[in-house]
Amino acid sequence: MRPALHFTSPEGWINDPHGITFRDGQYEAFYQYVPGATVWGPNCHWGHAVGPDLLSLRPVGVALAPGDGDDGIWTGCIVTGDDGRVRMFYTATTTPDFGIGRIRVAVPRDDAWSEWVKGGVVCEAPPELALIAYRDPFVRRFAGGWEMFVGGASEDGTAMALRYTSDDLETWAYQGIALERSTTETDPVWMGALWECPQIVDLDGRAVMVSSVWDADVLHHAGYATGAYRDGVFTPDGWGRLTHGDSYYAPSLFTDADGRPCLTFWMRGFGGAAEGWAGAHSVPYLLEVRGDRVVATPHPDVAQHRRPASGDGRVTGLTADVEWSPVDGAELEVSSGDQRVVSVRASAGELEIDIPGRAPSSLPVVGDVRMVIDGPVLEVSSAGGLYGAVVAPAGTSLAVVATGGTVAVFALR
Repeated sequence: MRPALHFTSPEGWINDPHGITFRDGQYEAFYQYVPGATVWGPNCHWGHAVGPDLLSLRPVGVALAPGDGDDGIWTGCIVTGDDGRVRMFYTATTTPDFGIGRIRVAVPRDDAWSEWVKGGVVCEAPPELALIAYRDPFVRRFAGGWEMFVGGASEDGTAMALRYTSDDLETWAYQGIALERSTTETDPVWMGALWECPQIVDLDGRAVMVSSVWDADVLHHAGYATGAYRDGVFTPDGWGRLTHGDSYYAPSLFTDADGRPCLTFWMRGFGGAAEGWAGAHSVPYLLEVRGDRVVATPHPDVAQHRRPASGDGRVTGLTADVEWSPVDGAELEVSSGDQRVVSVRASAGELEIDIPGRAPSSLPVVGDVRMVIDGPVLEVSSAGGLYGAVVAPAGTSLAVVATGGTVAVFALR
């Protein structure tokens, strides 16, 4: 079963989204892609997709492929300089030691961004840090020009965001560690031994670092730090877990058509060998800070795909957008055919999530709950975080029943 609105590739493996850019009335989206495979391999390409919104993307080919000294084209970003030139900064890897990448630049050969020309290596792992991992550049403007953050992991289990600066996006200078944390620290949340895709953004007057949490080749969740960022140093005053469940990973920060900060995630566990494809991307989320929390809310593009549902909570087809305002002890169940797809229960600040065939899980629930179902994809969100998982609707329609609180059900197309 393939989702209708979540991005998937017609064939092959996909993982991290990146380089998402709105220009000329449409979104350009790039992603890690292994053609002809349904399992990850180090020979990643950059796939390319376009669409009027992030739920209407269509693949248009491979933008950048291994070769010319690269065995793999891993995660990175795209920026437009003050000179109007567009640049892609990506992680260039070589096998077998692909844990330590190099940061390389490429520029588009055409206005459609369909083909890119590789340039030189602009940054490498600082030798004095004795790193075991180095990858995933994120570039942004700052008062003195441009700064780049790259994820690093040291031999002693310290996760780092390394900082580089440039006046012109051409020559880069290493400036030290912007933020670091030991994998032994667990209060109030564990953040692993490597931050993949560390991205720093200013939100509502606060500095926020969002990243993936990696440890010993195991992919965990997305987490964040909040605090102050001055003179190239991030001073944290809080840490949090953004995602729950075993699906979300690799958040990609981008700016939408209205200039708002947003995230899209890679969602794991979808497709497979029999289907010939694997991996999906989440719906886009708006980012904000509320109190001490980083909050991700489904982007308004999701609501633009709504269509009326029947008054009894039934949806023809297997796509639905559900808004629920629960009270303590309230329950909500989604079924398809004569089988339960998922049930949730609000209890003492937790949303207990039960999917048939899976171990029960939970999500901190703060205020209203939003649930998006798109065939096999389940996404649940509240101000307490996000939960993503694989589900298995068995019929041709969905039925939503809530006991307690108020609920609104919409179909999606």
